[in-house]
Amino acid sequence: MAVKIRLRRMGAKKSPFYRVVVADSRSPRDGRFIEILGQYNSTTEPAVINIDEEKAIEWLQKGAQPTDTVKALFGSIGILKKWDEVKRSKREA
Repeated sequence: MAVKIRLRRMGAKKSPFYRVVVADSRSPRDGRFIEILGQYNSTTEPAVINIDEEKAIEWLQKGAQPTDTVKALFGSIGILKKWDEVKRSKREA
């Protein structure tokens, strides 16, 4: 089973916000998901990004693949840097 970390569109017509969710890659964009990691609102200035870092790193350790957009969000708030440190500490130990 391929698990992805991706965005799920929510909100009203022409005023969307997105939830960052862990979902099976075969499920529809707004369909079934496994867990909610946070939310992203691109309509506000500046954009609001609330993501639970511990849950995100935990899912990355389990092998979940982030989509390109989610990878960019993770990079902007520093989750990718922490994930890289976690991977390096595992190799050294």
